[in-house]
Amino acid sequence: METLEVRTQQREQFVEITDNVQRLISDAGVRTGAVIVYVPHTKAGVTINENADPDVVHDMLLTLKRLVPKDAAGYRHSEGNSDSHVKASMMGSSCHVLIDEGLLVLGTWQGIYLCEFDGPRTRQVLVQTIAS
Repeated sequence: METLEVRTQQREQFVEITDNVQRLISDAGVRTGAVIVYVPHTKAGVTINENADPDVVHDMLLTLKRLVPKDAAGYRHSEGNSDSHVKASMMGSSCHVLIDEGLLVLGTWQGIYLCEFDGPRTRQVLVQTIAS
C-alpha cells in the first residue's frame, strides 16, 4: 500500500489525483488487476467523474453546497462542520478501478478526485494495487 499526500487550498475543493494513482500503479509494475483508492478522513471523500471540463467540478461543488448548506438550522456538532461530514459520506471514502495493460481503466473523460470538504488541509490518500 502507498500513501499520497494531497494539500488542498480551499474549504471545498476537488483535486484530481488520477496521474498520481497511475504513477503508483506503474511503479508497482502491476499489468492487470485493480486499484483501491481510499481516503481515511471523515470530512473528505473520493469520486470518479469528468476531468475534461472544469465546470463539471464547479457544478458538483455548487450542487453539494445547495443540498447541504454549511449553516443549516438544527446541526448539533460543535465544530461547525457538520455539512463536511455529510458531503464526505455522500461522496464515499473509496473507489475501485480496474487495471489493464498497466493502465487505469477509465472512460475517456473520467478522472479520480480527492473531495475536500473542510480544508485547507493535507490529506492522505491510501492506494492499494491488486495484481491478478
